[in-house]
Amino acid sequence: MTMRDLVIRLRSLWQAARASLGRARAMGMPKREIFGRTMAALRRGPREFARSLVRFAWPDAGQASAFTPGLQDEYMSWLATLESVPAREPQPTAGRVSVVMPVYNTPERFLREAYESVCAQTYGDWELCIHDDASDVPWMEGLLAELERHTRVRVSRGRQQSGIAAATNAALALASGRWVAFLDHDDLLHHDAIAASVARLVSDAGNLVYTDHDALDRAGRRCAPFFKPDWSPDLLLSQMYLGHLVVVERALVERVGGLRPAMDGAQDYDLVLRCVSAGAKVVHEPRVLYHWRQHDGSTSANADSKPYAHHAGRRALQDYVGDRYPGARVDDGAYTFCYDVRYPAGAAKASIIIPTRDRLDLLQPCIESLRELTVGQAYEIIIIDNGSAEASTASWLESMAGPGFRVIRADIPFNWSVLNNIGAREATGEVLVFLNNDTEAVQADWLARLVEVALRDDVGVCGPMLLYGDGSIQHAGVVVGMGGWADHVFKGEWPVHHQRLFVSPVLRRNVLAVTGACMAIEARKFAQLGGFDESFVVCGSDVELCLRAHRQGLLNVYAGESRMLHHESKTRDPQAIPETDFHRSAEAYAPYRTEGDPLYNRNLDMMSAAPRLRARP
Repeated sequence: MTMRDLVIRLRSLWQAARASLGRARAMGMPKREIFGRTMAALRRGPREFARSLVRFAWPDAGQASAFTPGLQDEYMSWLATLESVPAREPQPTAGRVSVVMPVYNTPERFLREAYESVCAQTYGDWELCIHDDASDVPWMEGLLAELERHTRVRVSRGRQQSGIAAATNAALALASGRWVAFLDHDDLLHHDAIAASVARLVSDAGNLVYTDHDALDRAGRRCAPFFKPDWSPDLLLSQMYLGHLVVVERALVERVGGLRPAMDGAQDYDLVLRCVSAGAKVVHEPRVLYHWRQHDGSTSANADSKPYAHHAGRRALQDYVGDRYPGARVDDGAYTFCYDVRYPAGAAKASIIIPTRDRLDLLQPCIESLRELTVGQAYEIIIIDNGSAEASTASWLESMAGPGFRVIRADIPFNWSVLNNIGAREATGEVLVFLNNDTEAVQADWLARLVEVALRDDVGVCGPMLLYGDGSIQHAGVVVGMGGWADHVFKGEWPVHHQRLFVSPVLRRNVLAVTGACMAIEARKFAQLGGFDESFVVCGSDVELCLRAHRQGLLNVYAGESRMLHHESKTRDPQAIPETDFHRSAEAYAPYRTEGDPLYNRNLDMMSAAPRLRARP
C-alpha cells in the first residue's frame, strides 16, 4: 500500500467516523451506547471496525424516510379498493353519538367541511355539539347561525376565550348521546366513522374505541396513514398513539370529570389515561376513519408547533403512572410527544443465563461486554456448558469462576428449552434473563431497563431491541403469524424514530412475543407459567412461553430503549430445525397464523417484515 493509498483510507475512515457520530446523535443515541457499539466493533478487529463505521454512516437511502412519494401512490391505489368496504352495521340499540367540536377562529372552509363530514355519516343517530370559544373573526357568527338551523346541531358561545379543554367541556355540556366522538374543528370524519366505531364498541363491549387515521395534505389529498395495533398500554405510556378518532361512553367521561384545563394541549391524552385508570375497556377499529388536516399550526405537520402540549402530556402521564405504578417516574423521551417511563427495581438481582458449546470467539466478547458496560443493576452470570470439548473453552471458563459467575455442566443432547430450564433452576436472581452467546452489550443500562419492566406486576416477558453488526434492526418485537409462522417486524430496517404506516420501531410497546435471544421474566412468573416447554428442541418455545403469559392476562413488552448486538444464529445452522418444532409451533401459534396478530394491524402485509400495505382482494 502506498502512502497515498493510506492517506485516502484514513481520510475515508475519518469521514465515516464523523458521519457515524452525527447520525448517532441525530437518532438520539446516548453517549454510553455510542461507546458500547464502538468497543464491540473494535473487538472484532480493525477491518470489521472500519466496515461497521461505513455501513452505519451511510445506510441504504430511503430506509428511514417517513412517507415517500412511492408509498403515497401505493396508498392511493390501496384506498381505491378499501373505500368499497361497507361499514359494519351497529345494533339498533347502539344509542346516539354526540360529536363534540370546540371551535376558535376556524377558517370558514375548514369548519364547513368538518360539519359536512358529520352530516354525511352513514350512522343515523347523531348530533353535533359545537362550542365557540369567543372567536373574533368576522365570518364565525354567521356561519354558526347557519349551522345551528340544522335540527341536529347544538351551538353555545363563550364570552371570553377559555382554552381547548374548557371549550370542549362546554361542548360536552350540550351532549345528550350515549357516546361522545371528539372532532377537531379543522379535521374530517370518514363517512363510516361513527357507524364502524359504534359497531365495534357494541360487539366488543367496549367503553372507548379508537380507529386508524390518516392526514390531509395542504392540497386536501389523503396521505400518511397510521395503522395502529390493538390496545397497547405500554405504547400509550410512550406516546398518545390513539390519536383520532376516539369515541367514548359519555357516562365514563362524566364520571372522570371531563377534560382538565390544566392539561391544555394534551387534554385528550389526559382524558384517555383517566378513563383507563377508571377501568375503561379500550377497543380498536382497524379502519382509516379520521382525516387529520395538516397546516402550519397543526401537530400533524409540525411536531414542534406546541411545546406546551408535550409538557402537559408528561404531567398527565406522571399522574397516571404515579397511581398505577408507585415510584415510577416519567422522563422526556428522545423525541417530541414521546416519553420514557422508569420503574423502581429496588435491590433486585438478575440472573443472566447463557447456554453455550465451545465458540469461545463468541462467548468471550459477550461476557466481556457485559462486564465492561453493565451498570446500575446487580446480576450473576450462569453459563450452561452443553458439552464443550475444546481445551481453550475449559481453560477460559475455569479462569472466570468466581463470585457472580457460575458454570453448570450439561452433557446432554442440545435442547434450548431444557438447557434454559436448567439455568433457571440454578438461578438466585429475582429476574431471569435468557441470553444467547452470540450477543454483546452496547449500552450501560440495557439490563436495568429490562429488569425494571419485568418486575412490574402486569408484565410477563420483555425483550430489548437487538441490532445486527451494521446497526440495523434484528429484533424489535415478534409478530406471530408473520411470514406464515412468526418473525421480527422491522428486521433489517434502521433504528430511527418514524411513523411510517405502523408505530415507531424505537418506542416501547406491547407485543405478543419477543425473541429468546434475549428475554427477561420475573423468576416467580417463570415458575408459575411452568418454564419453557421442553417438547420444543431448537426454536419456538420462546414464542410459546410469551403466548402462555399473554393468555394469563400478562403484558409482553418490547423495550426499544434497551439495546444489544446479536450475531444471529452463528452457533447453529438456522436450517437445522427438527420437524417436531414445526408441529408444536403450528399448535402453539394458532389462531394468530390465520387470524393475524392483534398487536400488529390487519391492514399490513403479514408476509413482509417491513411494514407494508396488505394487498386488498
